[in-house]
Amino acid sequence: MALLNVNNIEVIYNDVILVLKGMSLMVKQGQIVALLGANGAGKTTTLKAISGLLNTEEGEVTDGVIEFEGSSIHHLDPEEIVQRGIFQVMEGRRVFEDLSVEENLIAAAHLQRGRQRIKQLQDLVYSYFPRIRDRRTALAGYLSGGEQQMLVIGRALMAQPKLMLLDEPSLGLSPLLVGEIFNIIKQINEEQETTILLVEQNARLALTISDYGYIMENGRIVLDDTVERLRDNEDVKLFYLGLTEVGTKRSYRDVKHYKRRKRWLT
Repeated sequence: MALLNVNNIEVIYNDVILVLKGMSLMVKQGQIVALLGANGAGKTTTLKAISGLLNTEEGEVTDGVIEFEGSSIHHLDPEEIVQRGIFQVMEGRRVFEDLSVEENLIAAAHLQRGRQRIKQLQDLVYSYFPRIRDRRTALAGYLSGGEQQMLVIGRALMAQPKLMLLDEPSLGLSPLLVGEIFNIIKQINEEQETTILLVEQNARLALTISDYGYIMENGRIVLDDTVERLRDNEDVKLFYLGLTEVGTKRSYRDVKHYKRRKRWLT
């Protein structure tokens, strides 16, 4: 069953700048879906259109429909969208720096009732991220980058979302920490039955934990398929996984002068 359906939306900023140009994707219940693409492709704008945060940046969905559990949501305020079960984890580890770890978690639990329920959710977060349990009284602004990333994902868990929107969770982290966090994201998906839409530039890593993938360029989806087929697709290998046909690595800069094959834009 489709939990989220984004159908042919257009997004304009400041009544002038067209960013999304007929963007469509679908996220099924229980999946991790990867949304991949280079900087400026429109990935973060897509997440903000879903979560309602476009309104804070003079952005607007001017065409198309966004449906969650069969109901249109693109006209709702962010607070109403959170209440329906969608929580966005923003790029850049946006913690409340002057609050403790524990206070950051409690701040995200406003939809939960009763101290016992909040305590249960805190314990759940700490079971996934024991490192921040040890720092629960520390100010969030003094955490390391990896600890802050764990905190913002934990904060999302406190809201018990049906759909978690993750924006670049690997950004600025060491490979070892990135691997740890992605393993936990997969655990949360499987154990908490949390559906996840994952925006990530690290295509190789994103495709290891996802069920389905979309590739975005210039405000449009140019390719979508199962992750197995995407990993085997020669275009994806060349432009997003940095591999040539013989398996040698190449940077995107080295291949950007190549024209996309005709089927790439169909």
